[in-house]
Amino acid sequence: MSPPPSLARALPWPVPSGRRPRPGAAAPRRTRPERSPIGALLVARGALDPGDLARALALQAREDVRLGEILLTHGLVSETELVAALADQWNARIVDLAAAPPDPRLIDRLGPETCLGLRLVPWRRIGAATVVATARPEEFARHRPEIEARLGPVLMAVAPERDVLAALVSLRSRRLARRAETRVPEAESCRLWDGRRFRRRILATLGLAAAGLALAPAATFALLTFVALLAMAGNTALRVGAIVAHGRRRRAAARARTPTGPPPAIARLPMVSLLVPLYRETEIAGRLVRRLGRLSYPRELLDICLVTEEDDTTTREALAAARLPRWLRVIVVPAGGLRTKPRAMNYALDFCRGSIIGIYDAEDAPEPDQIHRIVRRFHERGPEVACLQGVLDFYNARSNWMARAFALEYAAWFRVILPGLEHMGLAVPLGGTTVFLRRAALEALGGWDAHNVTEDADLGIRLARHGYRTEVVPTVTGEEANARPWPWIRQRSRWLKGYAMTWAVHMRDPRRLWRELGPRRFLGVQVLFGGTLASFLLAPVLWSYWLVVLDLPHPLGNGAMPGWAAAGLAGLFILAWAVNLAVLLIGASAPEHRHLRPWAATLGLYFPLATLAAIRGIVEMVARPFHWDKTQHGLDDADAPEGLAPSVPRGWAVAGPADAAALSPAATARANRA
Repeated sequence: MSPPPSLARALPWPVPSGRRPRPGAAAPRRTRPERSPIGALLVARGALDPGDLARALALQAREDVRLGEILLTHGLVSETELVAALADQWNARIVDLAAAPPDPRLIDRLGPETCLGLRLVPWRRIGAATVVATARPEEFARHRPEIEARLGPVLMAVAPERDVLAALVSLRSRRLARRAETRVPEAESCRLWDGRRFRRRILATLGLAAAGLALAPAATFALLTFVALLAMAGNTALRVGAIVAHGRRRRAAARARTPTGPPPAIARLPMVSLLVPLYRETEIAGRLVRRLGRLSYPRELLDICLVTEEDDTTTREALAAARLPRWLRVIVVPAGGLRTKPRAMNYALDFCRGSIIGIYDAEDAPEPDQIHRIVRRFHERGPEVACLQGVLDFYNARSNWMARAFALEYAAWFRVILPGLEHMGLAVPLGGTTVFLRRAALEALGGWDAHNVTEDADLGIRLARHGYRTEVVPTVTGEEANARPWPWIRQRSRWLKGYAMTWAVHMRDPRRLWRELGPRRFLGVQVLFGGTLASFLLAPVLWSYWLVVLDLPHPLGNGAMPGWAAAGLAGLFILAWAVNLAVLLIGASAPEHRHLRPWAATLGLYFPLATLAAIRGIVEMVARPFHWDKTQHGLDDADAPEGLAPSVPRGWAVAGPADAAALSPAATARANRA
């Protein structure tokens, strides 16, 4: 059949008749015509200055990016001019996807995820052929055999990338959103969590404890004390190992200062996609754009995706008012029964352009050269290093006592404990921001568990289970400390709830976990997750021994504990307190943190809040296991910097020069101004 006149004008080739070739007949050979370079076509059309083309080609020589992306990012050509030149180059016609939407049944045959990855959309069937609109003709040509295996004979048309994405979102966003909830394999996800079963177990445990305290109070209290002390001993041993690793790291840093030759050259810088999940962030949107704008990585290699929810119109309006540049775009996640940060990131992952995926929070202020450092470290490591975790710090640490305590805790965690876990070869529970992943590894794992409210820590364990490694990188991102008691408790209860669910999911089959992690990392997971939860939940048991010191009645009886046991208990308390204090002081040893050191001794008044948060988290595991208790940002953000000056935490060895000049081409300065 012949196409209608409107379609005939849109097609450069005759439409196949649909007659199949005779069996055994040789397939007709496709000849590949010589095509003029896209830059030359744009110059010939008068759309591009020859000098601008030369500069763009110089950038492309050092960057893994299409020439058209460079030209669009720097405003050297318009998208209309680029698409017209592509149509000339490939002898194709332009399809208006807004005026003539694609056939959704054809999208389903190829798969929305495949369409997104190749930036194309099946448009219409004309006779035996399917017209496919693409924004990347070279990708279409490379994958044509796979496309034809699903669609049959195809003809290529050209459309702007934004129109291709808009068509896919318009027709198949709900399907992509459902996929975002189930990307992680069921065996490694908490989406089948049964709150009723957990409630029965909690009630049974509480009932057993109550019966024990009523019938045999001394024995029951002794058992609870033993479990609490075991958790304390495990956490103390972990911190001692982190302190030892910190000393070794400082010695390695001193040796690394001796030059050993130039670092390995990066042939072509990769594109990096940064996911920034936002929800009701109207007070921070403008500042976020300015802070991310200070990143020194070439603009044509930055793909910053501001991920918002469909019903969050206020945030989208605030972003629209900020006049976003091309390298900063908004991805709207369709509404559903589940609303979590990992679900939003899973949905946005298919829209990303980069081979490296990073995550920032709404209030983050990263160091300007941070992406350069990440790219350099990935380049120097093998594919087994699939994740890099940056260091988090607080720019409002002087706000009040709680902010100082939080800053001390973070300084110890990111500068001593996490690097210590890496050095000891243990699984590293990730932070929720300044995390960078190789896209191939992330997609192999199925992305993030959309139902886990601490998707970061869970991903760290899954990376280790699948044989990948995580390293902590000495690059700092400033955050806003949660410096008010009730918001702090809500945030910490979400973290501890996620820790509990992560531990429960990975302990469904302990023998399999043992095989995949090995004995040392298996025990590390028990201390990190089970030990942390037990420490906070059973802390009141240990606090009760102050009654003995004060000569007040105690459930064990003031004279029931032998002298050696009392001395051993006191010695463990003192050791744990001293080790914890040492970790805090080491973490705050940098000049910018020394003002926090006098407050380290007061953290004994800070951590009891975590016990309240742990209890609240356990209750939510029954009542609202997948509820995301959002942290409100912008409460103490008035004096936040627009970005941080580059700094390296003490005791770190920087692998190779991290300055932007060593990594970016000569024209990066011009690119960054665009």
